[in-house]
Amino acid sequence: QVQLVESGGGLVQSGGSLSLSCAASGSILVLNAMGWYRQTPGKERELVATITREGITNYRDSVKGRFTISRDNAKDTVYLQMNGLKPEDTAVYICNARIKSDSDLYEYDYWAPGTQVTVSS
Repeated sequence: QVQLVESGGGLVQSGGSLSLSCAASGSILVLNAMGWYRQTPGKERELVATITREGITNYRDSVKGRFTISRDNAKDTVYLQMNGLKPEDTAVYICNARIKSDSDLYEYDYWAPGTQVTVSS
């Protein structure tokens, strides 16, 4: 079994900062790319940022320069530092990891339940 456990999130005023973290645990044989997505009611899930095991990052344009994704491979954990938050960043933020567990034939996308981030104006 593989679990992704998120922490962080909450309510912050516009211009403020929040940090998210997501730790993977379980029978993990391979942990490759990790990332953060977000979703609001009635909209499709959208990519926020991803990071490869080697540290190569990718961001959606609207968060570039404000959000920073990082990871600690020794802890199987990915982080998202969010600065300069805007009301339009309000969403459920969902951690993703590409993992091959000891019961998987291939790598699969695993998803955390999500954590609410609310930015007030």
